[in-house]
Amino acid sequence: MADADLIHPRDALFDPDERAVPSLPVCDHYSGVELRMRKSLELQAEMGPVFDVTLDNEDGAPVGGEVEHAHLIAGLLGSAENRFGRVGVRVLPVDHPRFDEVLHIVLGAAKAPAYLMVPKPRGLSEVQRAASAVDAAGGAAVPLHTLIETHGALQEVAAIAAHPRFESLSFGLMDFVSAHRGAIPQTAMGAKGQFEHPLVLRAKLEIAAACHAAGKVPSHCVVTEFKHVTALQEAASLACRRLGYSRMWSIHPAQIRPIIDAFAPTVAEVDLAIEIVSAAQAARWAPIRHHDTLHDRASYRYFWQLLERAHRTSFAGGPQLPAEVRQAWFSEARP
Repeated sequence: MADADLIHPRDALFDPDERAVPSLPVCDHYSGVELRMRKSLELQAEMGPVFDVTLDNEDGAPVGGEVEHAHLIAGLLGSAENRFGRVGVRVLPVDHPRFDEVLHIVLGAAKAPAYLMVPKPRGLSEVQRAASAVDAAGGAAVPLHTLIETHGALQEVAAIAAHPRFESLSFGLMDFVSAHRGAIPQTAMGAKGQFEHPLVLRAKLEIAAACHAAGKVPSHCVVTEFKHVTALQEAASLACRRLGYSRMWSIHPAQIRPIIDAFAPTVAEVDLAIEIVSAAQAARWAPIRHHDTLHDRASYRYFWQLLERAHRTSFAGGPQLPAEVRQAWFSEARP
């Protein structure tokens, strides 16, 4: 691994023109009330940039007070409390009369948001409108996220995921269930029911599949029972290991660490991945035999991506990568 002539896994396993999936923290923590927004930034300063903070100018703003709330958010973005630059903003829906005004206020902050979350698009055309408005307002360098929570957005989810300005799609559970006018029971909004109702499960799977096909990050929805840690852990594990999600929303500080833990690989998974990727690199990425199992570049990519996820979660208590692994494969100084 220390041999400078060895080809780095990223260079060996991925074509230059292959879509690079954005490297985002596995937890996206939402807050909208001023006290909670400040507490969220304090917690991020303590734990490090292992989770994103999204300041909410949609549901977090009082009705009629969206502009004033945007000024508060812009102040927090530009403050010393935003230590790592991993703070995003959920703006208003694109058809809201204050959308453009709020957008200019947020983009005018002393420090740019890490991303903008666009809520409630009713299809591809509204996603396109939002992206054009952000770019026209001077935010062309700011990544965009969006929520899939309407019938129209779900019908066009593949096209939305393919839009070059968007790096992540989130599932909006509550609005999606409500959009069915009572045909989906309220239990489908719960920690357990959302994994059992066929229409909800179908929506989650379509979003995850569309994101992976387009090289984007699928972000799982909320668990509202924030005091039920076991239910949250089970939901996060299902989202990560059964449904293919690589990120998840938190709506309470107590949810952040369980989400990170659920999305982190196990120690055994990390150890196996290090063994296989190390042996593959030593073999110049030719096929190898490991414990009587054949591995080639297809499985190498899987194990390498697992190590990347371990790297993103290790600062929050996930499996720690050995120092030599971090130096060889995750050093910013590498060529």
